[in-house]
Amino acid sequence: MDQAAKIKINPDGTLDVPNHVIIPFIEGDGTGPDIWRATRIVIDAAVQAAYQGRKQIAWEELLVGEKGYQQTGEWLSKDALNKIREHVVAIKGPLTTPVGKGIRSLNVSIRQELDLYACVRPVKYIDAVPSPMKHPEKIDMVVFRENTEDLYAGIEWPAGSDEARAVTTFLSEKMGAWLPENPGIGIKPISEKNTKRLVAKAIAYAIDKGYPSVTLMHKGNIMKYTEGAFCSWGYEAAAEGFSDKTITEAELYRNHNGVPVPGKIIIKDRIADMLFQQVLLRPEEFGVIATPNLNGDYISDALAAQVGGLGMAPGANIGDECAVFEATHGTAPKYAGLDKVNPSSLILSGAMMLDHMGWKEAAERIRRNLQETIRSGKVTYDLARQIEGASEVACSAFGNAIASCRNNSQK
Repeated sequence: MDQAAKIKINPDGTLDVPNHVIIPFIEGDGTGPDIWRATRIVIDAAVQAAYQGRKQIAWEELLVGEKGYQQTGEWLSKDALNKIREHVVAIKGPLTTPVGKGIRSLNVSIRQELDLYACVRPVKYIDAVPSPMKHPEKIDMVVFRENTEDLYAGIEWPAGSDEARAVTTFLSEKMGAWLPENPGIGIKPISEKNTKRLVAKAIAYAIDKGYPSVTLMHKGNIMKYTEGAFCSWGYEAAAEGFSDKTITEAELYRNHNGVPVPGKIIIKDRIADMLFQQVLLRPEEFGVIATPNLNGDYISDALAAQVGGLGMAPGANIGDECAVFEATHGTAPKYAGLDKVNPSSLILSGAMMLDHMGWKEAAERIRRNLQETIRSGKVTYDLARQIEGASEVACSAFGNAIASCRNNSQK
């Protein structure tokens, strides 16, 4: 095996992935170390089984979060960010974010510092996972959530602060806006550039993966110049970059009686509250969903609940220069170190990472083995309490079961 090396980006934007590749990882806080250990075992086993030693990952830890603060005095160092840029691909567990005070979200900081503008969250039912839906098998959607702006830009000031008073005075006296007395103030920026690159990536993904439609999710009936603009710019992105491969829903009904046109992706939009009910009532009508930041946070978690919860939901943050794959749930500190929680979110994010690298055989092996292990009834506590006759096993035991699944012996 050659010496381990970094991934490089080719001039055409594709990845040059060496057979012995260095991948940085962030263990995460709370339950992060537990689920990372299980995930690493699963990924290494799948790579070994798929490639019989021809490919291999050399893992390099980055000290971020509580562990980083304890050992270096920094929650998120410039060195860690630079390492992710240099290595192009990384994977991370959940990181602590205090609510209402303290440090800013490390997850948001990583996305914004690295310009990881697309949060990509596939939501697809895994057979045998308990679901509140009558027909969860109909759910196969991918959320493309804009990652760098909207309310997550972090432009806000607390009630009573000099900054909040200054903004309130400006809005009321100069702009004629009515505001309640002494409010906290937050700013919601949504831009043409960031909207169009997010929607373009969503459309390209739909074309590549064979999804029939891209839905623009927005609340433009109320927020006309932010979310309404997101919708308008989304349609423009389709027309400007994909006119030969897309058709609007309006054009489809006007010119084709609503009958899908072969080779054309349907571009449509839905008001956010309407979409929440439609993904429940008619999930088969939606494939890729492109959305501003806050809406994307809500809809991706709601969709995850339809297929078994956040513990089963993978995610990635992808930009033009690098990508970070992550568990989509929180740190669950009360379970930290108990070897108890479900590692499936991070495991499936690892499979997404392997897909991104072009190591699809290993990625598919992980997904098959995870499903087979759940079918066997040996699952973590969250699934065991929902599956009749299941046996509860530890996080590590669940990871070992996936890694040693009989599919891993297949060549």
